[in-house]
Amino acid sequence: MPDIIRRKADHVQLALSLDHQSSQGAGFDRMSFQHNALPELALSSVDSSTEFLGHQISAPFLIGAMTGGYAHGDKINRHLAEAAEQCSIPMALGSQRPALEQNLSQKVRRWAPKAILLGNIGGTQLAQLGVDLAYRAVESIEANALIIHLNPLQELVQPNGDQDWRGVLDGIERCCESLPVPVIIKEVGAGISPYTAQRLVDVGVQWIDVAGRGGTRWASIESARNNATRVQQVAEPFMDWGMDTVDLVPMVRQQCSETKLIASGGVRHGLDIACSIRLGAQMAALAQPFLQPALESTESVVNKIELLRDQLRWAMFLTGSPSLSALRSAPLQ
Repeated sequence: MPDIIRRKADHVQLALSLDHQSSQGAGFDRMSFQHNALPELALSSVDSSTEFLGHQISAPFLIGAMTGGYAHGDKINRHLAEAAEQCSIPMALGSQRPALEQNLSQKVRRWAPKAILLGNIGGTQLAQLGVDLAYRAVESIEANALIIHLNPLQELVQPNGDQDWRGVLDGIERCCESLPVPVIIKEVGAGISPYTAQRLVDVGVQWIDVAGRGGTRWASIESARNNATRVQQVAEPFMDWGMDTVDLVPMVRQQCSETKLIASGGVRHGLDIACSIRLGAQMAALAQPFLQPALESTESVVNKIELLRDQLRWAMFLTGSPSLSALRSAPLQ
């Protein structure tokens, strides 16, 4: 098995373990809505639908980037894609680099012919291989947008990870100028600061996934895979490195008032989604909470989506918010 394929398989197994989830949380426990004892609403009238990339979707969250490019990943992605199609929820693929390098068939569009699909490549891969890689990632799944993920801490800990990050911003700018679909920039759990967000906006980025601290710790996962004791020793104090999602969303919103934001990193349930919207994000994203259902069946993923959607609608009902626009101004404690 090629190293890159083995790494993707390891990621799935390790991401299931609570050992590699943040011990600090994303900060959602520091936030609470004022309860509205007179909502003057019928739950059936609460509307969680919204628009994303020009398409109507049933709720403001997406299935976050998880896996791709190895045989077992096909089962996971099929269950996720079929559920996304059935529930009108967008889906982001994991890194497409393995599939593109191995010339593996990417069948996700076949399983989700009408769903919003987000392609995914790494920032350093873009810098090394050029915009052609981005075009191939988009074309191979007929993507509605392309995620470019930034993961410098993970790469430092990863065996044979990329430690030269020169040229990444230039590559992002070229993608924004030439790709036929929008570009979404995301971190993988350490967060995108207001300063970094402004640099991205300045080169044409319109969507940013802040992907803060609080969820899966990819440095911890790579440390578990890395047999180099020295690297593990250096990495130890960086296991909880980053900025909390709850702090980042309003900070980036203030810095980049017109930029569309996705909140991810420690989003675990529908109330966290509601908090994300209230903080100023257009969307939330969840990955790890979908992983176990995706290993089981399409029905399990559908059940998870419906649970999240119901939890969000309860939060809207209990704050007297008939719509997401009303939720954005719901009083906080």
